[in-house]
Amino acid sequence: MMRWEKRGRIFVPDGTRPWMRTHAALPVVDQLDAATLRVFFACRDDENRSRIASIDLAASDPLRVLRTAPEPLLPLGQRGTFDDNGMTPSCIVADGQLRYLYYIGWNPQVTVSYRLAIGLAVSEDGGHTYRRCSSGPLLDRDRDEPFFNTAPCVVRERERWRMWYSSCTGWTEIQGRAEPVYHVKYAESDDGLSWRRTGVVCIDHDPGIQAIGRPWVVRLGDCYGMWFSYRGLVDYRTDPRTSYRIGYAESRDGLHWDRKPDPTGLERSAEGWDSVMMAYTHILRVQDSWLCFYNGNGFGQSGFGYAVGEDERPTIRRVSA
Repeated sequence: MMRWEKRGRIFVPDGTRPWMRTHAALPVVDQLDAATLRVFFACRDDENRSRIASIDLAASDPLRVLRTAPEPLLPLGQRGTFDDNGMTPSCIVADGQLRYLYYIGWNPQVTVSYRLAIGLAVSEDGGHTYRRCSSGPLLDRDRDEPFFNTAPCVVRERERWRMWYSSCTGWTEIQGRAEPVYHVKYAESDDGLSWRRTGVVCIDHDPGIQAIGRPWVVRLGDCYGMWFSYRGLVDYRTDPRTSYRIGYAESRDGLHWDRKPDPTGLERSAEGWDSVMMAYTHILRVQDSWLCFYNGNGFGQSGFGYAVGEDERPTIRRVSA
């Protein structure tokens, strides 16, 4: 098990840029070089549309911001496409100079609040610029998953690409509002583009946990570790008793998971920016230290911070995403 120590909040928008008024949601980290971490996140404009922004941090001190990108990574999708009303980063897979940025596309709906699908952007210059892989999504709702798919974590293991993602199983009316219920499922690919849904449910909901979001999977020695966000359905936007917190599970094969106690040190604070909600972790190894980037209150409205972890097991081997 990993024990964590919070080190503080890194970034929250100051509201001066029209396309980045609020939020810094779902931090996704790419280590550009030994000295620099680039963190992608989703910010929102005055119309509540999200775009992908980025900042560069010092790898030796992630609280030190080196640069803030002056423009969003990509424009919103063409009208009518899956990402015309919002884009949220979810995972990066590095392959030499290539970077595969898996992201979430947003569309508003009529009978429910939104529809989500999984898209891909590709960089051919080491992560400095990106282009859309296609105007359409890689994974969308289909015959077997009729609601939405979102928040993928992708790991490449030799010639096999593995994806853990959140899949909606339906909408429930709570206090006059439709709320989504979702769990974590698994898919595989030979090239990172065409995905085979397996139908395997890795982390399922239960009577006390109705939504399991943004899984993050890392290889730890002879097993996999998964950090995920979970919440209830009633008053989860404002009530710490039902709002997002961070859970943890382990697996030998990446398919069958054992839920473990919530990670020590990643509990919500007694007060401040992460006192109501903690969610959307990204776990990575940097300079012999384990780092956890995460969001606080308001689904990223209060920004993101980080914690440093120590694994108590003697030998740790990471399979890089």
